[in-house]
Amino acid sequence: MTSLKNKIVLITGASSGIGLSSAHAFAKKGAKLILAARRIDRLNALALNLKKDYRSETLVLKLDVTIESKVSNAIEKLPAKWKSIDILLNNAGLSRGLDKLHEGSIKDWDEMINTNVKGLLYVSRAVIPFMVKQNSGHIINIGSIAGHEVYPKGNVYCATKHAVDAITKGMRMDLFDTDIRVTTIDPGMAETEFSTVRFRGNVNKAKAVYTGIKPLLPEDVADAVIYAATRPQNVVVAEMILLPNKQASSIVVHRN
Repeated sequence: MTSLKNKIVLITGASSGIGLSSAHAFAKKGAKLILAARRIDRLNALALNLKKDYRSETLVLKLDVTIESKVSNAIEKLPAKWKSIDILLNNAGLSRGLDKLHEGSIKDWDEMINTNVKGLLYVSRAVIPFMVKQNSGHIINIGSIAGHEVYPKGNVYCATKHAVDAITKGMRMDLFDTDIRVTTIDPGMAETEFSTVRFRGNVNKAKAVYTGIKPLLPEDVADAVIYAATRPQNVVVAEMILLPNKQASSIVVHRN
């Protein structure tokens, strides 16, 4: 197994859900963490908890991944001891709305594309050159089962996650002659803030998504991330799809 002790891990979308759970999982393994998200208050609280629970060394980074100039500037201005990023967890992502394409919101489309696709690209473009220079590193992208199949009214969200899948494969090809590994972890139903964000705070709609089924927890996805990150150097977990026990596909779900 590859040790994560003192490895520098950059996590986007670290303020909640899979990002937050992954931060705890990496911290437990002794990693040093760069916690990036827009909600700085949550990041500060997370950093305090990690220090208390694991004596973790952290750097908090207020970051909107959708603004390229801010991303490149933030990475460029990292303190020298934090620039040698060993693992990049591209976790920031969201869904907005659940509409037929011809009834969809342009604003929702832009937000999903800017975050899920452009945001991932901006962060990767800023970080990977450092990995190439040191000829080591691991990029782990959080995708989705929606990157493998399309479901009704999921049109643009599914398109963005198909893009994540394609970008991940492209990264792996572009980096095949280096010691940098590239992974995508693709969950099915996972109970995070995902549905609450999708329905813009409508808690009842969000809860209905998980009615009658036990979804994955963010900790389940974080466990998969750690598994991929700790494989021997010559082993690449290229792709991992995670589903709760009663989900067979995006739309085939058994509810009690």
